[in-house]
Amino acid sequence: MIPGGGQPDMQQLLQQAQKMQQDLAAAQQELAEASVEGTAGGGLVKATVNGSGELQGLVIDPKAVDPEDTETLADMVLAAVRDANSAAASLQQEKLGPLAQGMGGMPGLSL
Repeated sequence: MIPGGGQPDMQQLLQQAQKMQQDLAAAQQELAEASVEGTAGGGLVKATVNGSGELQGLVIDPKAVDPEDTETLADMVLAAVRDANSAAASLQQEKLGPLAQGMGGMPGLSL
């Protein structure tokens, strides 16, 4: 309800909802096109993910490869992917956070 006892303007509410949907779609597209990198082992392993957290690439420096110790290499790969996913999560929060806050006051709209 609007202060003073008036009813909310439905047309205005619909316009606001449409704008938020457009903004959300644009932010999601931007995230899908973005890429972030995570590293491990002092840069010996680099993982690249898109803004949605999907693994796009993995680069392993030959110095990281020890046939006698593949466990350490596996640990570095996991660490690099986790680092990249953390960066993607931060990017998601940066892009989608303000939109989620804006939708919080509208009944029935949530991310």
